[in-house]
Amino acid sequence: QVQLVESGGGLVQAGGSLRLSCAASGRTFSSYAMGWFRQAPGKEREFVAAISWSGGSTVYADSVKGRFIISRDNAKNTIYLQMNSLKPEDTAVYYCAADSRRFAVVVSTLLMYDYWGQGTQVTVSS
Repeated sequence: QVQLVESGGGLVQAGGSLRLSCAASGRTFSSYAMGWFRQAPGKEREFVAAISWSGGSTVYADSVKGRFIISRDNAKNTIYLQMNSLKPEDTAVYYCAADSRRFAVVVSTLLMYDYWGQGTQVTVSS
């Protein structure tokens, strides 16, 4: 069982930055690929970024490539999402998720992630 708790959301002006964190419980965190997803009002949840269990491989949605950076610190059981050059269209609830298939190749498919946090709101004003 893995519990995920996101933090770091808030209100920021367009062009600004935020860093999201996701703290995980459980001994096997370091063997799980992790991802960030987001859901805007009236829209489906979508993939943002993911990182392999070792941190050596990352995947990004085209909409955030070059602006967002995903990272992890396995010693702290935490992953991060550094969000730069934020745009109003980045406004959403951001969720972290764990793919509990140990040592799996990192993927962007929502259905492969089986543990989810409660989400943190990010609002970007124009």
